[in-house]
Amino acid sequence: MPVADGYEVAKRLRALPEMDPNSVYVAISGFGQPENVRRSAEAGFKRHLVKPVEPNTLHKLLQESLDEMHPGAR
Repeated sequence: MPVADGYEVAKRLRALPEMDPNSVYVAISGFGQPENVRRSAEAGFKRHLVKPVEPNTLHKLLQESLDEMHPGAR
């Protein structure tokens, strides 16, 4: 990204008062070294996935996150 990387974007979004503190952020990156995963966690990402990501993996992760945010909604 030209102005800020994903870590910075997540930090800025989390800092906005109008953002739900329970919002789920998932990093999807071409880098999966421990340093990358650590930086994702520090920036507020719930998970760090390495490309290519299987659509079913992402769908399952997002569904689990929704279930955690809204238990019993399904």
